[in-house]
Amino acid sequence: MVVKGRHSRGPSRKSSSSTLIFALLIMFSFLILILLALGILSIPNNSGDSPKPNDLSSIVHNTLDRSDGHDGRGDQWVEVISWEPRAFVYHNFLSKDECEYLINLAKPHMQKSTVVDSATGKSKDSRVRTSSGTFLARGRDKIIQKIEKRLADFTFIPVDHGEGLQILHYEVGQKYESHYDYFLDEFNTQNGGQRIATVLMYLSDVEEGGETVFPAAKGNFSSVPWWNELSECGKGGLSVKPKMGDALLFWSMKPDGTQDPSSLHGGCPVIKGNKWSSTKWMRVNEYKA
Repeated sequence: MVVKGRHSRGPSRKSSSSTLIFALLIMFSFLILILLALGILSIPNNSGDSPKPNDLSSIVHNTLDRSDGHDGRGDQWVEVISWEPRAFVYHNFLSKDECEYLINLAKPHMQKSTVVDSATGKSKDSRVRTSSGTFLARGRDKIIQKIEKRLADFTFIPVDHGEGLQILHYEVGQKYESHYDYFLDEFNTQNGGQRIATVLMYLSDVEEGGETVFPAAKGNFSSVPWWNELSECGKGGLSVKPKMGDALLFWSMKPDGTQDPSSLHGGCPVIKGNKWSSTKWMRVNEYKA
């Protein structure tokens, strides 16, 4: 009698367990529906319409930070333009007065630009670079100190890791063919180590040409909004049009410390107008100016 009694209660327990599991499934499904409705959860979309990692149309004009204009610089914001290489444009980084100050300071001292000889580590003349330029010592005056502090805040690289400002002038037909900013010799890395990043500040507008081009960048270059405004040289890669006050930051080294070949870049020939720019090279370690 006792044994039969135990067996008679078995089906009831199984029925209760099934009911509980079924109720939990209903509750879980209901929770998923609520999350989907609220947009907290989404279903992966594997269709061809989803943006690709290097789809420039999905990252250009992506505002990271926007602040009210001050110091005569107007509205400022940072724009991602590439992840290979890592490159960003800080709009209105310099004011018009600051641009004109740097140009006027440099004008009396401009000389034919040179390039680095990878065999000796010394400067040499080259047809690869046909601009004129000069260097302004780091911390030269209060205005330059202010700009260098702003550069450090933008890049998160200390002021004393930067070289002096280089001011460059390109006339019609002048250019800088594609090159790397990192060194291929041991001589130039003795002071401050390798160049890790570059900030190129545009001190003037250029009517036509003069773009900064990255021919080895990864992405669909023709998707950028300014594609139809580019010169033939500019259409040879990812390009940035010079605009007075804007600053282009790009990294010559990857986060793991290796050199980034996609940072290959050049200055397209100026077709119409004049191009003034200022370059700040950043080092891995302190650079003793």
